[in-house]
Formats: sequence, structure tokens, C-alpha cells
Amino acid sequence: MSSSRHPLASLRTDVPASIVVALVALPLCLGVALASGAPLFSGLIAGIVGGLVVGGLSRSPLSVSGPAAGLTVIVLDTINSLPSYPIFLSVVVLAGALQLTFSTARAGILSEFIPSSVITGMLASIGLILVLKQIPFAIGYEGEAEGSFQFSSGNGNTFTNLFVFLRRKFEPGALIISLAGLAFLFWWNSAKPKQGPLRFLPGPLVAVLIGVIGNALLGVFLPSWKIGTEHLVQVPVSKSPAEFAQLFSLPDFSGIGSSAVWIAAATIAIVASLESMLSIKAIDELDPQRRTTDKNWELMAQGGGNIVSGLLGGLPVTSVIVRSSANVGAGAQSKASTMLHGLWLLLSVALIPMVLNLIPLAALAAVLIATGYKLCTPQLFLDRYRQGWTQFIPFVVTVIAIMFTNLLEGVLIGLVIGFVFVIARNFRSAVTFACEGNDCLIRARRNLYFIHKYELQKQLNRVPENSRLLIDLSATSYVDLDNVEIINSFIKAARFKSVDVVVRGDLAERTSPLINAPVVGVRFA
Repeated sequence: MSSSRHPLASLRTDVPASIVVALVALPLCLGVALASGAPLFSGLIAGIVGGLVVGGLSRSPLSVSGPAAGLTVIVLDTINSLPSYPIFLSVVVLAGALQLTFSTARAGILSEFIPSSVITGMLASIGLILVLKQIPFAIGYEGEAEGSFQFSSGNGNTFTNLFVFLRRKFEPGALIISLAGLAFLFWWNSAKPKQGPLRFLPGPLVAVLIGVIGNALLGVFLPSWKIGTEHLVQVPVSKSPAEFAQLFSLPDFSGIGSSAVWIAAATIAIVASLESMLSIKAIDELDPQRRTTDKNWELMAQGGGNIVSGLLGGLPVTSVIVRSSANVGAGAQSKASTMLHGLWLLLSVALIPMVLNLIPLAALAAVLIATGYKLCTPQLFLDRYRQGWTQFIPFVVTVIAIMFTNLLEGVLIGLVIGFVFVIARNFRSAVTFACEGNDCLIRARRNLYFIHKYELQKQLNRVPENSRLLIDLSATSYVDLDNVEIINSFIKAARFKSVDVVVRGDLAERTSPLINAPVVGVRFA
């Protein structure tokens, strides 16, 4: 689809995709609210705002925003440390205002320095965590909170807990529904027609319907296997419009003079911005059309969303990779899907909460497991391996680090490893040495920075006595003063070794005037 195409042209795919994303977002919004120690409805408010407000302001065609699992610990600690929940809402509003300042300062450009190996590692780790975390819901085990994506827990980690889950009694009905949903999704992925109206049918939506109908049939033919209420979506039910309106809260700005409020706001703003930038970067990688999102504008959209969410009683919002990946997997083409998903959330919780509460968590688990598998296929690992160790090792380290820590810490570890490889690669090959008889050449293959000091000094030490040396800097546009000083120190000592030094400077002639040696003509090739 070309960028000039009218947004409404993609509604045939965006509408069903939005329904899928809304169904996936529902339990996640509730789960994140539960894990954050906030009212359950606050998670739904954040999901609605993430769709309608952030989706409307954002220029990302596929990103979906809402309450994020990565903020649960921070939000929980903040709520517990403040006098009241309304004061926490003022923190959310202030965090949004700080994000607007980040946007004005053009801080979004920082995301462009993240290597692709780290981005793909982040996606793969999220895929693995999705699969592992959804297995308890697929088998009907109620001990794990929906929306929890933390690898480590108080009693172990995701792997050890899985063995505990599998040894305990599970729900046969949940297992049947999840397996049926998974079987259909993987079959549909290969059997989906390329032409005709069925090509617009989203597999995840069918998987959810299979779950609802399947559970109803179990209630008729095998009542003992029917999935109970504790394994279904649980949306708050309001009996009247007035009761629904009471679910919203207003912020209390009486604590705006407190340092604790501002520290909490700054923490949420920074972490939410980082997570949003990482998610946007990853979703741009998943976009079949390879569109890029203006990161600074996205910070503005996220800030506006947090201001509105805080004013209405909601949790902080960020761009969320899980919902965004589900959006891509469901075939969305424009941000109409994101906005519609917010509208469906609003209408469903207001009008048909009882219908939503018929959806088994096992059916949603099947959707998320299929989505997670697409993010961490064996082919992805094989492709990175074939690209060499400089790509594969940062990729694997990022995967492992995120799984055993969290999103932000894991990405930072991956970045450190990635930059180590970048430095090592540049360190080894920036300066070359050649010598034939008494004629020697030292050539800088790229710009020289302080990290190249050792390599430059090493090559200069190889120059024999009674020789002629050409220092070729014509491939550079910048040589820092540390390296200039090393060259000048060598030139000063060269006359004692009968070494004649000449320099071929850079095209701009910025470096050669700083070097105490004759300059020869600049080479243009």
C-alpha cells in the first residue's frame, strides 16, 4: 500500500485486526492494573486512552499503546509510597508533561543508536516470554496473573514455575480450547487464501470464537470440563450509567510541591519514554511496509496520552510490544486499527461486559502463544548466526538478559555488548601498515578517535630506522587531538632515527595543519 493511499482504504483489514487487539488488550489491561496495585478499571482507562488519544496523536501506523507490564513495579511502589491514589494520578499527569518536554528537546533521536541485533534480540525474548507466560493460562492454571511478564518471581522463575504448573491438576477444557485455537492459527497461517473475502478473516478472532463456542459446548456435553469463571475474562460490570461514571477518578494536585511526587513523575516519564521508543523501533522493524516513525513526535503523543489518562483515573501508558505485535500479526495496515481498538474497549466495557466475560483466557493464550512464536522462530536465530559473531552474540545476550532481568535492563546489557563489538571492530581495522624496502605507509581507513590511540601508536612503532614514512589521512574527515599529539610526538622523535615523515591530509585540510610535517597532495580516490 502506498503512503498516498486514503486511510479508509485499509479498513477491510484494520477493523478485524482492531477487534483482535481489543480482545488481547482486555485481560492485559486488567492484569497490569492488578499487578500494579491499582483499581482494575484504571487499566481499562489506560487501554482506551492508549487507543483513542495516543493512537490519534501518533504517527506510527502499527504501534498500540496502553498500560505496560514494564512499569508495574514502579507504579506499585509509587502508589504505596503516596498518601492516596488521586495523588498518584497527578504523578501520571506530570509524567506526561515531562514527556512533552522530552519531545521538545528532541530526545527521541537516542533510539536511532540501538543496533538491529539488540532490537531483534528484544523481539525474540519477548516472544519467548510470551509463549512461556501463557502456558499456565493454556492449561487452566490460575496461579499466574494475566499481564505478568516478569521472568523471575519470589518462588523461582518462569522455567521452574512451568514444571510446578504441569505437575499440578490442570483444566482439560482449557487445554482443549487452547490446543484447538493453536491448531487453527498455525493451519490458517499456511492455508489462508490470497484472494477472495476470506483473506480478510483474522485467524486470532476465529480462535477466540472457537474458545467461546467450545466452552459452551463443553457445558452441554461435558459439564465437568467446562471452564469456570476464574478462567474467563473478568471485566467490571456496571448496572447503570451513573455507576459506570463512578469508575473514573480525578487527580489530586495537592502534593505537587512534594519532591516525592516529582521524583516519581520523572521516573515514570523516563522509563515510559524508553519503553515506548524501544517498542516503536521494534514495530518499525516488523512493519511489512518498512515505514519509520518520528520518535520525537511519538514522545509528544505518549505525553499527551499520559496527561489524559491521569486526568481520567488511568495508569501510565506506553507503546506496548505485545499488543503491537498482535496488531501486526492480525494484518493491520494503518493506525485506524489502533484507534478502533480503543473504541471497542470503551464500547464493550460500557455496553457488553457480560459478553466479554464469556471469553476463556485459554483462547487468548492461544493467540498470544502464536504471536510469540512468530517473534522467536528458529529461523530468526539461524539468520543471526549466519550474519557472524558480531551480530549473533549481542542478539543472544539481549535475549538471555531480558528474560532473566526485564526489558530495559536487558536492552542496556545488549547495548553494552553490542558497543563492545563495535569498538573492537573499529579498533582492529582503523589503521593499516605497509612497508617495502625503506618506503613505509601508515593509512587511516576511517576517522580516528581516542579508542584508536593504541592501534595508531602500535603501527608507528613498527616503522624502521632510516626509512621514509607517508601518513595517509585522506580517508578521514576527523582526527581527534589525542591522535594528532601521538603523530607529532613520533615526528619529533623521528629525526633521531633518520625517519623522514610526510603527511597526506584530509580533503577539508582540517588535520594536516596541526601536524608538524610536510604535506603532500590529497588523494581523491
